[in-house]
Amino acid sequence: MDLEAIERLVAIMDKSSLVELSVEDGETKITMSRKGQTAQVSLGEDVHLAKPIEDDEEESFISSPIVGTFYSAASPDIPAFVRVGDVVKKGQPVCIVEAMKLMNELNCDFDCEIEAVLVSNEQKVEYGQPLFRVGRLD
Repeated sequence: MDLEAIERLVAIMDKSSLVELSVEDGETKITMSRKGQTAQVSLGEDVHLAKPIEDDEEESFISSPIVGTFYSAASPDIPAFVRVGDVVKKGQPVCIVEAMKLMNELNCDFDCEIEAVLVSNEQKVEYGQPLFRVGRLD
C-alpha cells in the first residue's frame, strides 16, 4: 500500500465519526482507532489477527439506536454504568445517549460481557454506531 492510499484513509477517518478502521491489502494490514481527539495508526503484518466476520456480527456489539451524545454515566461525579470486563444482564442500563436535550437510557437486550468501550464520554455518535463490543453469554 502506498503513502497516498494511507493518507486518504487518514483523511476518511479524520472527517468521519468512525471509531475504528481496519484495511488489508495483500500482506499489509492497517488499523486505525480514534483515542480521544486524535487518531492513532498502526501498521503491521499480523493478518492472522483480523477477526473473521460472522453472520451474527451485529450481535457482538451494542449500537446506538439514535444520533446524539454518548454519556457513560448518569452524572459526571458517579461511576460509569459499565466498564470493560463487566457482566451485563438483559435489561441493565449500559449508557445514556442524549438527543435533543432528552436523556435516553440504553438498556442491554441480552446477557453479555463488555469486551471494549468503543466511544469516549461526551462523544457524538451516529445511528447504528457500535458503542460497546460484547461477548454474548447465551
